[in-house]
Amino acid sequence: MSANLDLRSIYADWERGDFSWAEWAHPEAEFVWVGGSIPGTFRGRGEVSKTFADRMSAWEDPRIEANECRELDDERVLVFFSLAGRGRTSGLDLGKLHRHYVAVFRMSDGSVTRLVIYWDRDRALADLGLTLEGDTP
Repeated sequence: MSANLDLRSIYADWERGDFSWAEWAHPEAEFVWVGGSIPGTFRGRGEVSKTFADRMSAWEDPRIEANECRELDDERVLVFFSLAGRGRTSGLDLGKLHRHYVAVFRMSDGSVTRLVIYWDRDRALADLGLTLEGDTP
């Protein structure tokens, strides 16, 4: 449960549009972007922070909202989330691009050591060997 509480504070910042890479990330954190326009793996707090900020800078008033958190085990938490904002150049409403995204946070000693962002919920669930049950976003 403590992992969920830590993640809720991170998402509270993101819901306000604050994407600064804070102390919650381990200095050698790994950020994996699966799918989307620029997939890749980034390591270290500085590179992760820059990559995240660069991606968010393409949008006006970007926000990320956690819809549901599920603990997978003692270290990992699965988060279904949605995006809001508008493309700086295109004016495209980010919320209409895709409805549900998935993040998998790996926590160790009170910090995030790995964050995997999936642009395709089905791929995330398949990679994790999970299926949706009930009324999941």
